[in-house]
Amino acid sequence: MYIVYNVKHYFNLMENTSRSVNQNVAVIGAGVIGIATAIQLQQCGYQVTLLDKQGISEGCSKGNAGHFATEQVFPLAQASLLPQLPKMLLDPKGALRISPSYLFKALPWFVRFLANMRPRIFKQNKEALKKLNCAAINAWQRLTQASNSEGLFHLNGSLLTFESDSRKNALTTLEHYKNEGVNVTLLERNELDELQPGLHQNITHALYFTDVGHTCSPYQLNLALFEHAKSLGVSFKQVEVTSLFTTDSAVTISTNHNDLVFDALVMCTGAHSKTMCKQLGYNVPLDTERGYHYMVSSENMPTMPVVSFEKKFILTPMQEGLRLAGTVEFAGLNKAPTYRRADMLKQLGESIWPNMVDDHPEQDKKWMGFRPTLPDSLPVIGRAPKHNNVFFNFGHQHLGLTLAAICAELIACDVQGVKPLIDLTPYSIARFS
Repeated sequence: MYIVYNVKHYFNLMENTSRSVNQNVAVIGAGVIGIATAIQLQQCGYQVTLLDKQGISEGCSKGNAGHFATEQVFPLAQASLLPQLPKMLLDPKGALRISPSYLFKALPWFVRFLANMRPRIFKQNKEALKKLNCAAINAWQRLTQASNSEGLFHLNGSLLTFESDSRKNALTTLEHYKNEGVNVTLLERNELDELQPGLHQNITHALYFTDVGHTCSPYQLNLALFEHAKSLGVSFKQVEVTSLFTTDSAVTISTNHNDLVFDALVMCTGAHSKTMCKQLGYNVPLDTERGYHYMVSSENMPTMPVVSFEKKFILTPMQEGLRLAGTVEFAGLNKAPTYRRADMLKQLGESIWPNMVDDHPEQDKKWMGFRPTLPDSLPVIGRAPKHNNVFFNFGHQHLGLTLAAICAELIACDVQGVKPLIDLTPYSIARFS
């Protein structure tokens, strides 16, 4: 499935572009997308400053599922989801919840979401998403090697499990993935017991994705990347960005402390991107999927991520225990966390991996983060159409960790004025104008 590019030629092109020398670039957002972007730009000869209100990796990048999910080549807006929506919304343990107080505000996003289910649009979005996913693992291998963080990056594959009498579902799903060039194998129960003993007896089949991976600690991986960024010369300021002002030659960023002036800006602001884009005159239909995790102990953890086809959640082995993650909640950025959504994950987890002990420290057990999601499931990557010194790298929905390394390489090319190896047209913010 993976695309192996002529990486040597690619980086030679970047190194030969000398205009970056002595230019100061701000990267707003110190999550995994922002850190990876800062690393790539600093390596190109820019002087990069990371800006973030919370600190390094304190947002969505801190508590995510840790899954490099390159098999997820299908946009979320697919017609097959429509019949499932009523049941998902009515089920208190369902994978999707819309806060009643947020329903009216979310309606325009869902109208656009439904429009992206049209066959022609869905196919276009799928092909664009697949191009990024196909290059993602190779990019992560380059990044973890350069940052000496390979010990936090594991290519053990992952499982998509099916319960009860679901062979037909498993075979149909297998065919869908194989048609897209994803390396996947159908495992019967006896093969599952050999590969991954400990799964609940209700699981009858699983798809084994051999080319995907996980990190045993998203937070530690991000800290390792940040240490590498600092060693290259990247600086960090913990400030809140309050406003942006641009001219043809400079970008002025007002913060809660002072004004900062840069030659260029890359916005890696995740779920907070909509407001910042609006300041610059861009209306982005970005909303927030609130995701949760619940940590438990397990003497015999799985060796790879395990995803439930029916229950739509994931278990990932971590340094500090077994992380149960998932669910989608539309409730905006300001509403307090609904931690019963996290409690629900433990109940679901026991139906997949019964050998778990709920003795994790209470202060570290539950977490909620904001996924920045767009109706077409594609991120926004590339130069701002109305600004020659503003660039975007946000909106990666469930694939922020997965796509961080490749999108950082692509945006570094675009900032340099070098043609990226993947055409950025499908990801341009101009698609919403």
